[in-house]
Amino acid sequence: MSTIHIPSLAYLHDAAQEFLRTVGPAPRVVAFYGEMGAGKTTFIKALCEALGVRDAINSPTFAIVNEYVGRDADHLIYHFDFYRIRTLAEALDIGTEDYFERPSWSFIEWPERIEPLLPPQAVRVHITEQADGARELTISD
Repeated sequence: MSTIHIPSLAYLHDAAQEFLRTVGPAPRVVAFYGEMGAGKTTFIKALCEALGVRDAINSPTFAIVNEYVGRDADHLIYHFDFYRIRTLAEALDIGTEDYFERPSWSFIEWPERIEPLLPPQAVRVHITEQADGARELTISD
């Protein structure tokens, strides 16, 4: 288990680089847990930028999943937002398990809604807002 402290938005890109060094260079499934407004989308955006995404990066709240191209066409990144998913069947209908089997990064917001579908090797990240507005990321496998 490791922790990354993000004192303010000014440190976000440094934190994204530290996160990628911590979890390793190989694409992984990463589940982000945290309250509404904790900074999940903002941190995932910084991760996508660190991985070379040049397109606009937005929360996939209504689309459920956004696909981005990283440094080249062989480096795909999937950003999921399962907030609107009500049943596991809905997640299965969009092919969630197929995405997780691909050699790509999968960043997931609201993973608690699909917990049984997460692969055992998924990285779990808990984001908490501190009293001073800083964010704390706790990373576990």
